[in-house]
Amino acid sequence: MKKQKIKRLKKSFSEKCYELLKKVPKGKVTTYKILANKLETKAYRAVGNAMNKNPHSPIVPCHRVVNSNGKIGGFASGTKNKIKMLGIEGIKIKNNKIENFEKVVWKFE
Repeated sequence: MKKQKIKRLKKSFSEKCYELLKKVPKGKVTTYKILANKLETKAYRAVGNAMNKNPHSPIVPCHRVVNSNGKIGGFASGTKNKIKMLGIEGIKIKNNKIENFEKVVWKFE
């Protein structure tokens, strides 16, 4: 009997981002930079573009990705929605910035 080769489709950059982001728990946020670094790239903007085009929301929680300085950053359905979703998860925000950022940032360590 011949062994059949199993074709493995290579995951796109976006799919790798989504897979990684699903590991960020409720009540935590991560950054575009942390995601990029974890994927062994410096393509921070590409991570942002992937989040913007996320077809799997809310299963893939792109609202949990913020700027490295703790600011909220963009969101496909608007910053107000992002703030609302984070608030429901217990993230406190003041002046479009995460309060106690260092305590809620998820670094995949």
